[in-house]
Amino acid sequence: MGRALGILSCCLALALLPLPAAPRGSALRPRRQPRPGGPSADTACKNRPLDLVFIVDSSRSVRPEEFEKVKVFLSEMIDTLDVGETTTRVAVMNYASTVKVEFPLRTYFDKASMKEAVSRIEPLSAGTMTGLAIQTAMEEVFTEEMGTRPATFNIPKVVIVVTDGRPQDQVQDVAASARTAGIEIYAVGVDRADMQSLRIMASEPLDEHVFYVETYGVIEKLTSRFRETFCAVNVCALGTHGCQQVCVSNGASHLCDCYEGYTLNPDKRTCAAVDMCAPGRHECDQICVRNNGSYVCDCYEGYTLNPDKKSCSAMDMCAPGRHDCAQVCLSNDGSYSCGCYEGYTLNPDKKSCSAADVCASGRHSCEQVCVRDDLFYTCDCHQGYTLNPDRKTCSRAITSSLVTTEESCKCEAIVALQDALTSRLEALSTK
Repeated sequence: MGRALGILSCCLALALLPLPAAPRGSALRPRRQPRPGGPSADTACKNRPLDLVFIVDSSRSVRPEEFEKVKVFLSEMIDTLDVGETTTRVAVMNYASTVKVEFPLRTYFDKASMKEAVSRIEPLSAGTMTGLAIQTAMEEVFTEEMGTRPATFNIPKVVIVVTDGRPQDQVQDVAASARTAGIEIYAVGVDRADMQSLRIMASEPLDEHVFYVETYGVIEKLTSRFRETFCAVNVCALGTHGCQQVCVSNGASHLCDCYEGYTLNPDKRTCAAVDMCAPGRHECDQICVRNNGSYVCDCYEGYTLNPDKKSCSAMDMCAPGRHDCAQVCLSNDGSYSCGCYEGYTLNPDKKSCSAADVCASGRHSCEQVCVRDDLFYTCDCHQGYTLNPDRKTCSRAITSSLVTTEESCKCEAIVALQDALTSRLEALSTK
């Protein structure tokens, strides 16, 4: 690193170009011009609070004397900052094949202690795992336990990566995740740094977040550039904006906004939860349940929520364990009713069954007498009647008391004649 010196003056001029105006929400701000006859921009400006993390490359390509230049750059940067527990907090990370958090945001709140800690940093040598370094910053440094202030404080999270090479890991996705998490990334390339990699990791607009210098010998020239970058009054960072949820910086002014699921009230400061269950706002098939600015879907009794968490399907209410029917369960579109087997009737509780009185009026087809037989019945007749072959109706019985003497004699004569004829026929047949 740092061996090419031929176009130093050109790159230095590029590094010191005036900055264009930054987009809303960026830590970068336009260069301030000193007032005629007044103090310079450096003395008139007081930078706003930041949670600032330096990530410096100390791989083998960085020579010992060049790494000393990096430490000088860090010390000069610390001098330009308004360091303190309630103002700007600083952390330094050192990386090569591994990553080392030299000190987190919670450790030092005075410049002298920070600069002393910087002077003791030693290079790690092999490898350039830039993606790993950014990932470590997200997971281990930008946490409240390590000194990052809560999101409600609206303190910008800023990373300055200093490297002279090409990352040896996948930095694109990690950098994108960091930016999505609200971390603003500045990429400083030195000597043979890969410009494409710098642009991949930096925040938008790239012209305001990507810097390049030819050698470590002139890297300290960037301190004035960063001084102007962080020198701006951010009303949202001062804590005097009055916004209930979100403060959006707008130059020297600000606007209030709300989290998703909330709307800004007419006072333009406070927020009210949106009725997410109002018609047209939700996708629930049956029931919409409000849930703190959002909603969840539910179903009527007898229905279950489908895997899409929106639509509902009727339950099989007659499945085992779902009903209270003693004998028969009849499913009915998400509900059910009970029934009984033949020979039983449903009790008033509409669940249990009792054996029916099969001989009750209207339940049998016997003409005279119904005789119960468990769940069934048989028919019988009154005295003086006999049951007909249909086993249901009855006929009057013929008794011996009704036969006269004359009729009895006729019967005997007929029987005697039948016997005589039978004997005669048998005799003839033997001849």
